[in-house]
Parts: sequence; C-alpha cells; structure tokens
Amino acid sequence: MRVAAIDCGTNSIRLLIADVSGTALSDISRRMEIVRLGEGVDRTGRLAPEAIARTRQALLGYAAEIAELGVERVRMCATSASRDASNAEEFRDMVRQVLGTDPEVITGDEEARLSFTGAVAGLTAEAPYLVVDIGGGSTEFVVGDAQVRHAISMDIGCVRLTERHLHSDPPTPAEVAAAEADIKKAVDTALRTVSGRGTATLVGLAGSVTTVAALALRLPSYEAKRIHHATIAYDDVAKVTAELLGATVADRRDLPVMHPGRADVIGAGALILRIIMERAGKNAVVASEHDILDGIAYGLS
Repeated sequence: MRVAAIDCGTNSIRLLIADVSGTALSDISRRMEIVRLGEGVDRTGRLAPEAIARTRQALLGYAAEIAELGVERVRMCATSASRDASNAEEFRDMVRQVLGTDPEVITGDEEARLSFTGAVAGLTAEAPYLVVDIGGGSTEFVVGDAQVRHAISMDIGCVRLTERHLHSDPPTPAEVAAAEADIKKAVDTALRTVSGRGTATLVGLAGSVTTVAALALRLPSYEAKRIHHATIAYDDVAKVTAELLGATVADRRDLPVMHPGRADVIGAGALILRIIMERAGKNAVVASEHDILDGIAYGLS
C-alpha cells in the first residue's frame, strides 16, 4: 500500500511517501521544509498568521506530490506548536482546505509512541532503548524494547529554548546557563518518570540530533545514509555543542551540513542532547534518520 505521512512540528513540516508491506517500508519520497509554525507560541500562545501562511505554502507542494504519486492513504500529525496554540482551529481549517483531510493534533504520548515505532524498526543495538525526539517545541522521552514501556513529553525544544533564553548572537554565558538550568530540570523529571537511566542504548531523533551527528562525523555534506545509526560519543557531542553555542548564526549557516532554517536554533538543540546524555549517564548516542514519519507510515498499512 502506498501511504503518505506528514509530520508538522514547531520548526519543520516533513513528508514521507512510502510503500508499506507488513513490516517492510520502502521510501518513495522524503521532504522537509523549515516553516517555523511555532514561532512566538511560547510567548503569545498563538500561531502567527505568517507562520500559518508558510506552512500552507509547503503543504501545497506536498499535496501535489501526493496526488502525482498515487497515494492511497494519508495521515497528517501536528505536534507541539499546534497543541499549545489558542488559535489552532485556524491551522486545522487551512489544512482541510489544502489537503482535504483533518490534521490530527496528537498528544505528547502519541507523538512519543509513533517516534519510538519508527526509530527502533531495524535497529540492532542492545535493548531496552531510551529514545529521545528533540523537536522545536518539545522533546519526547520513550523507554521500551519491542514496544513502548514508558513515555513522557516535555516542553523543551530547540525553538522554544532559543526564544526563551538564547537572545544574543552568539548567546552569552549567562543565557546558556539559564537554558541549561531549564533543560536539566525538565530532563531530570523525564528520566525519573520513564526510568531512563537504566536503559542500554540511547537513540536520538530529529534534525538537531542528526545535524550534530553530521558535524561530529565531519561530513562534507549532509548524508542521511552515513548519519543513520551512526554512534556518536559524548565527547564529540560536547565539542560540537560548544562550537555551535560559540558561533554566530551566520557562521553556523556556512557549515556545509547545516540547513539554513536550522542555524538559529541548533545551539539549543545540541545543548538539549548534551544534557540528556549527561543526566542519563550515556557515553554515546545512536542517531536515527527514522522517526515519527516512519511510525505514522507503519500505522497506515
């Protein structure tokens, strides 16, 4: 069955079109656009009209590709920003008009379950896993083996933390310290709730993690195949994090693996990953290119 999965988060909107047969998933197309739907939501509690317009433009392109490739079933999941916004109905109306179907504004628990399903399919590392999905508005912490055992979503993400704390370019030591305190409090709560410290393997998902992995691997360009299931040591994550937080947005944007729409928030994303590793006592993280999109696609077959 040919299916389309759309994940609309705080920072990006992504599309996966795939053929699914049982537990086998064959990619036809993967696309990602930075639309920053959650811009300002932490401060205003509302989705900005410009953010909805950017998302609409990206979704128009996705809808055209879905029609062209003969997709049989479509599911769009909207996550952190559209959970938090008081005007989320405006966003849902726009999606209905463009895509012809309602977006599902999923809970943090459902987001965690879908991310875990996508991440562990085909993973050969030792279980149980602690899967962390570092998004723009929230980070999901999921513990499981063949299935989810515990999950929690925390309101720490690269966009939210940047808007809340990292205002200078580059951020000042005081701003970084404030972000660190915020992150540590949330991470400790999450790890205690899901029993994350007793797991065998840490798996990291989403653009912040894969970009840090690409930088740690010193890739000349972004190569998903080399990043997928690469094991990145804590020392390398810490080094990349320090370099990103010490660089200007312009300097980050010049890095060959950096998506230009991620350059202003990657410092916060890397910081979240580094602190998770510290607080969970993990000396390495396995980066995964498979995540909530894959989980959505599996569920459609």
